Amino acid sequence: MLELRHFTRQDAAFLQTSLYPGIAAEEALRLIEAWDTCLYQNRYFEMFAVTCDSAPIGCASLFEHSPSVVSAGIEIIDSEQNKGYGAQALAKLIDLARQKGYRVMLDQLRRDNRASIRLHEKLGFESDGYIYRNQKNHETLLYIKPL
Repeated sequence: MLELRHFTRQDAAFLQTSLYPGIAAEEALRLIEAWDTCLYQNRYFEMFAVTCDSAPIGCASLFEHSPSVVSAGIEIIDSEQNKGYGAQALAKLIDLARQKGYRVMLDQLRRDNRASIRLHEKLGFESDGYIYRNQKNHETLLYIKPL
């Protein structure tokens, strides 16, 4: 069964091997400590371990853009992709955002990430189709969903 939970110190090895290969153990622990604050740049930010049968298989996050707008991010490790876990995790993030009082979810998706685009469309997100450039100069599309 898929669950979202906060990362713990015991997840440092998973971060090192699966999500951020090559980072030092100390850095993985610092990330977990920073995530425990639920803040990034003085805004609400919550990072979760995505687990299946208690084993971590990825991460998911919520980030506040304004008091009514939040974005979600999901990353499932390669070996666990195409099993529906991304859709389950995003659905849980949508429910959590609603519970926290957000009214809109706005996600920025890379134009070449067809799987993520299909996932968002399946869950009722819409895009105006306009292509934006993100901070890394990648072509992206904005997908929005009223909550």
